[in-house]
Amino acid sequence: MARIIVWFIFLPGGLIASITLDLHFFRTLFFSLPFHIGSSLLGLIVLRLVVNASRKTGRLLASEGRVGKLPRMETNRLVTIGIYGCMRHPMHFGLLFSPLAVGLIAGSPSFILFFAPFEASLILVLLKFYEEPEAIRKFGDEYRAYQRRVPMFNFSSECLRELFLQGE
Repeated sequence: MARIIVWFIFLPGGLIASITLDLHFFRTLFFSLPFHIGSSLLGLIVLRLVVNASRKTGRLLASEGRVGKLPRMETNRLVTIGIYGCMRHPMHFGLLFSPLAVGLIAGSPSFILFFAPFEASLILVLLKFYEEPEAIRKFGDEYRAYQRRVPMFNFSSECLRELFLQGE
């Protein structure tokens, strides 16, 4: 839960900082209606893909990753089927694009160019140094074997379609 709270603080904080930069350095582009319309439309498409990925992975974790009564968003079984058979962190991969979606929807050149890549990089760092070790502690050798079989992310068209597109 703390991660979600940090996430929701991080995005608006970056947005406020980026708009401040936009007003000083990207004023013409920031106040361009065609830029905002195009950027917002693209941002909505990216956001839809992120939501599809989160919904799909969340449902799979809820149905396959829980045995017994557990608090919401907790798992006690390693899920290696479906999209999790294709990449180890499909939900996080989808979430990597949420800062970009926010920046595009806001029409903030600074957020798109600087804050979104920075925030996506932070997600990668958290995955490598927090999520992966946590999964190893939780699932032990089973997770280590899974790491050897399945990449953290998979850029094959089949995996990306399975993750981002609507069909179940």
